[in-house]
Amino acid sequence: MIGALLSIGSTLIEKLIPDPQKQAEAKIKLLSLEQEGELKELSGAIAIIAAEASSEHWLTANWRPLTMLVFVVIIANNYILAPYIALFFGVSVSLELPPDMWDLLKIGLGGYVVGRSSEKAVKMWKAK
Repeated sequence: MIGALLSIGSTLIEKLIPDPQKQAEAKIKLLSLEQEGELKELSGAIAIIAAEASSEHWLTANWRPLTMLVFVVIIANNYILAPYIALFFGVSVSLELPPDMWDLLKIGLGGYVVGRSSEKAVKMWKAK
């Protein structure tokens, strides 16, 4: 699993960072994360996400996407709907966003993206 994460990370680095020098630095950082055990922790988190996503229980399989959708609705309300409602009706209907919610959103989206990427990589690896 960690090998697949390193492969995915290396591929992402090559696609997202055009400068070869910065690519090398990012790959070294990725390898140092693996050595420090952080990649192993991330691998465990991905395994949990994959197990939840493959669960037969509807709520277990969908609670993360539902949480992310709630965040999207709150953000759309505050930054798209609320300004127009306030403009036309003079009423503020925005919802307060705690700073921790942004962190949770970043973690949730990051976990989802990494989980989906690793899931696809594992499928490709098994097919070979």
